[in-house]
Amino acid sequence: MPTLNELYPYKRVLITGGMGFIGSHLAETLLEQGHQVTVIDDLSTGRFDNVSHLTRDRRFSFVVDSITTPGALRPLLKDGDIVFHLAAGVGVKLIVENPLQCIKVNVAGTEAVLEAALSFKVPVLIASTSEVYGKGSRIPFAEDDDVVLGSTRFSRWSYAAAKMVDEFLGLAYYRQKGLPVVIFRLFNTVGPRQTGQYGMVVPRFVQAALAGAPLRVYGDGGQSRCFLHVKDAVQAIVSLASCPEAVGEVLNVGSTESVTILELARRVLQLTGYPGEPDERIVFVPYREAYGEGFEDMRQRVPDTSKLRRYTGWESRHGLEQILQDVIACLAPGLVTQLAMDKMAVAA
Repeated sequence: MPTLNELYPYKRVLITGGMGFIGSHLAETLLEQGHQVTVIDDLSTGRFDNVSHLTRDRRFSFVVDSITTPGALRPLLKDGDIVFHLAAGVGVKLIVENPLQCIKVNVAGTEAVLEAALSFKVPVLIASTSEVYGKGSRIPFAEDDDVVLGSTRFSRWSYAAAKMVDEFLGLAYYRQKGLPVVIFRLFNTVGPRQTGQYGMVVPRFVQAALAGAPLRVYGDGGQSRCFLHVKDAVQAIVSLASCPEAVGEVLNVGSTESVTILELARRVLQLTGYPGEPDERIVFVPYREAYGEGFEDMRQRVPDTSKLRRYTGWESRHGLEQILQDVIACLAPGLVTQLAMDKMAVAA
């Protein structure tokens, strides 16, 4: 796959939310490709530890500030070539507990990025989410499908609605102002550096398994998701930056390998070396206990990625087992290697 450098002369890159889970991996990849990378992050959900290893590179710089701070973005975009807008309030737990922050950061932050980018005609790639499909029943989800959200009485839908506004804003700046904008909808991106603090299920399960604690499965565990390795997500994002046909478009970015949450819990226990029956360590928690009354979840979430493949030739390369092994290796260095050695010894 061609790199961003080979197709577009982008050299000076800005990543909002660049100390977050996905943003830090994107920064890493772009530096490897030879770009000058600046990240801005208010550290509300991002962590400096995610990018500390990048500070040794003279082409890397960082700013700790909010993208909604007046005047924060213009100096960073004045000489910029492209901006990847990943800053957002994320995670079901955070959304339910602090919907006001999520709405403000997502909507006001995206408008601030677009307005600053417009001043210098800097292309913008906006991260959206599979949450915008809401309670849609058509599987797989395609970019032009109708959207069904729940009642505004339930803050659970505020994130989806805010990200839809982000998409409307981005497309309006493209159509009315001529600003090059690409929107990509991420589906359940996971991998090293992701934290379970805000409800992300994979690191939450892995952390519980490593601690010898019960794995809390919400609902009946029959809901299914498709998990995408962050490395594959980053390659998709970079490929879209190199695709002129993607300007003014919305594209799904995700895996199509589906697994139920109950099966996910079982596989995590197996891969972390639990010697007993996995179901002994799994407890079922009602949604109302986890998130409060009125919480609704989607039974299935599967992306149609044919548009992305058609535009860029991208394919995901990491299966679920590799994803889980990488997360386990990040949280417990050496465990995956030791377990592999144990299996080899038994086989011998």
